[in-house]
Amino acid sequence: MRRFLQKLAIATVAIPLVLGFSASLAHAEKIKIALAETPSDELAAFFVALERAKANGLDYEWTAFSDEELAIQAVLSGQMDIGFGTPYAAMQRSKAPIRIIFQLSKLKFFPVTTKKYSSLEDLNGEPILLHSRGGGTDSIANVIEDKMGIKFGKRSYVPGSSNRVVALVAGQANATIIDLSNKNKVVRQHEDKFNVLPMFEVEASDEALFANLDWIKENQDDVQIFVDALAGTWKDMSADPSIIAKETNPDGPIGQLPPEILGNLDDFYSDAVEGGLYDPNGGGMVAAKADLEWYSAAGQLEGDIDSLNIDDFWYMDPLNKAIGK
Repeated sequence: MRRFLQKLAIATVAIPLVLGFSASLAHAEKIKIALAETPSDELAAFFVALERAKANGLDYEWTAFSDEELAIQAVLSGQMDIGFGTPYAAMQRSKAPIRIIFQLSKLKFFPVTTKKYSSLEDLNGEPILLHSRGGGTDSIANVIEDKMGIKFGKRSYVPGSSNRVVALVAGQANATIIDLSNKNKVVRQHEDKFNVLPMFEVEASDEALFANLDWIKENQDDVQIFVDALAGTWKDMSADPSIIAKETNPDGPIGQLPPEILGNLDDFYSDAVEGGLYDPNGGGMVAAKADLEWYSAAGQLEGDIDSLNIDDFWYMDPLNKAIGK
């Protein structure tokens, strides 16, 4: 694994990886989308939705940032229009009216460790490998500490569950938190070497789409096309997970992934849908309430849960229109 993935640090200026894609060169203005990681099987459904939105007239380009925090900063600065992540702390402390418009996935993550550990309590004082500072796995670690009465040792950050699995298998980490699909992969391939620790249920958002509310209202038509495509894709995927592999563009960024990843898309999305990773209704009010409870408990939102207003964090109009169609 490249050294920079082992020693990621949060920067104050958003510097993207040299990786991007323009859906069309026909228009000067495009929606600029900030991804929090490079394209992977985890993003295949998102790119299917982008292809559907493109077919309905959406002009966009995407940039993959090396960290969720960088993607958030890019939206806050106006460098990018729509971001990928769960920026609750940034929304609360920022003067910019950032709002979530769609829940992409839930926090269905699992602590996986070497055989040295058999319970969450065993991780007291032990280092742990997480996705990004302030992101979903960081919040899970915070809540584990609170619920279990423990304190993790050093936290290191490597984006992408598959990358953290590589570090685990290579002996570069003894404990991490990974997604459902990669947890299942570890169990299938390395059950004799690693433990999946018992974990409490979590229904809050892991990844969501967010943007500046002023920008959303100024670009209502394009935002609606995008959210319609996402809602339709998530609904179709919940009914038939194989739709993602069938609709993946072979010439697009997902289509360029290694054959062993492309050949596993059906299993990946079947496991994810069965495991409840995706809400076919895009989250909405259910997700918003769960998020405020979770991120408040995780220490990423200040104030009592009763004092937090959903409208300060979510803008429901595009999703409500999409679900109502």
